[in-house]
Amino acid sequence: MYDFVRDADAATKFGVDKIPAIVITGGAVGHYGIRYFGVPAGYEFGSLLEDIIDVSRGSTRLSELTKQRLRQVSKPVHIQVFVTPTCPYCPGAVRLAHQFAFENKLIRADMIESSEFPQLVGKYQVMAVPKVVINDAVSFEGALPEPHFLEHVLLALEDRSHS
Repeated sequence: MYDFVRDADAATKFGVDKIPAIVITGGAVGHYGIRYFGVPAGYEFGSLLEDIIDVSRGSTRLSELTKQRLRQVSKPVHIQVFVTPTCPYCPGAVRLAHQFAFENKLIRADMIESSEFPQLVGKYQVMAVPKVVINDAVSFEGALPEPHFLEHVLLALEDRSHS
């Protein structure tokens, strides 16, 4: 546990720019880019437990094709998943984002509890959850299947390279 002000170096190391925050770390990799901003309450508590299990096992349940495609990502990706504790579809989006981050160190994936960060809800025009924002370039609402979620990530990389 760190103090956001006194331990500013740790906050910077883990990319924590708002609080409350939880960062999943461990193993030889150390930091996986798996972050929770706001309390992972309600349905999201299960996401937290599953992330801990993935990190402790050293593997995810993603398909081999998805893992191969994620290994080819060579530019930074920032996935933000806006959630509410009562949304039964949000954990699926959070889990995919976090598993993507686990598979490639260039990917950071954040769960953002919407009611705790109204300024971000306004900035990204969150009208429904889950809302996923990738590199501030591509966004979608709803829980997409793994291959479609991956296509949005890859699309965000294309958009970024043209700007």
